[in-house]
Amino acid sequence: MQPELIIDTPPVLARVFADRFVARAREAMAARGRFTCALPGGSVAETFFPVLTGASLVWDSVDFFWGDERAVGPDDPDSNYGLAKRLLLDPVHADPQHVHRIVGEGGDIEAAARAYEGEMRRTLGDPPHLDLVVLGLGPEGHVCSLFPGHPLLRERHRLVAAITDSPKPPPQRITFTMLPLQLAEAICIAGFGDSKAAAIRAALEDPDSQLPVAMAIRAARHAIVLLDPPAARLLRKV
Repeated sequence: MQPELIIDTPPVLARVFADRFVARAREAMAARGRFTCALPGGSVAETFFPVLTGASLVWDSVDFFWGDERAVGPDDPDSNYGLAKRLLLDPVHADPQHVHRIVGEGGDIEAAARAYEGEMRRTLGDPPHLDLVVLGLGPEGHVCSLFPGHPLLRERHRLVAAITDSPKPPPQRITFTMLPLQLAEAICIAGFGDSKAAAIRAALEDPDSQLPVAMAIRAARHAIVLLDPPAARLLRKV
């Protein structure tokens, strides 16, 4: 299925994202009483979360997960959870019982990955289905902490895995494999800036691209791609 592509300025994209997030949440709540999502870190979180806090939503009916996390504590500046807590979870008074953070600071990241996979299966079912996974992407085309050429891109059994050799510091991380992205009802990928343009072109215009972002889009049940004009500048089919 072709992804849905929207190109606009980051403030406009933030409003589009909030509208789509709320629409999917209300649909899931009407069907099952709950909405489940996985959140990103980085510039996507910084751009989208402040707008999302103004959404009219029953936040107690949302379960929050994360697509990846650094092996740091929640108060560390590198923590994706910590960023979400400041910008989204605290402002909307999210129920701590429904905030499923990756506990990566204990020293054994393999055990942390196994524990998080167990948490997903207990909360989301087996196999676990998220309603929405929100992703940023790196200039080289990584999503979550899945980098180009990494063996985890071929993982077919584990949902969550530890990484000790991330090319982007810090090297130790816990990440979704591709499986939760494939199982999700929808993924939303956002990219801002010139540095993302080459990866975006490969993901959307090269059917054989092995970049993680390209693999995620091809495998998704439904993909929404939100780009600012610099990130979309190399696309030929716009």
